[in-house]
Amino acid sequence: MSDSPSSFHVAFRAARANLVPGLVLQAFAGALVAAYFWHEPTRASLDALAGFRERVGLPFALVSTALFGGLLPALVLRLTPTTSGRRHDGRQVAALTLFWAYKGWEVSFFYSLLALFVGEDRDFATIATKTFIDQCVYSPFFTVPCAWFFYSWVETRFAIAPVLQEFRRPGWFGRLVPLQVAGWGVWVPAVAIIFQLPTSLQLPLQNLVCCFYTLMVAFLTRPAEPIPTPAGRLP
Repeated sequence: MSDSPSSFHVAFRAARANLVPGLVLQAFAGALVAAYFWHEPTRASLDALAGFRERVGLPFALVSTALFGGLLPALVLRLTPTTSGRRHDGRQVAALTLFWAYKGWEVSFFYSLLALFVGEDRDFATIATKTFIDQCVYSPFFTVPCAWFFYSWVETRFAIAPVLQEFRRPGWFGRLVPLQVAGWGVWVPAVAIIFQLPTSLQLPLQNLVCCFYTLMVAFLTRPAEPIPTPAGRLP
């Protein structure tokens, strides 16, 4: 229980630090959705993107999400002066890119299930139901634990023992609180906007938000102190 206050402190500090860029991103997403419905050239362009995605199929989800969720944020961290030299080496970038390629399939499949069982209407009840399932079921019980585990594993340069040690510490669940609270600040309004679009366009907009979110995940899962390189591992 002693972990809880510091966890909430970290969560709200991260949420406050990301408030302005998060609001800018959500405003952009909202403007894009509004333009889709009220600006014919924008609608034509996005419909062309939707058609391209449907023709390409699964590879579109894998490549686009790997790019926006994995490769671009990893390169940003690599080139940022305050993090360069430690985050991330080539193997870590490759692992994060592959992880987000898988997430592209997962999110695409999840959105398809929501469309099938909840519907594709844009009324309040449909959007609220999808947002609740996404943010109160899918996110806290699956997405956030998986992201925390994977990013923590990558941060230890693929040493599993330090990550598993966290599960043996009292209050380890509190480590997920900052990630979840900060994630809600980004994703609750974002997915409510995303679900306004046709299902075929939801993943591309999700990818734009994902790029910002992934940088936040990397910040919240970074070790407090440099982690020794395991024997046999590249620095």
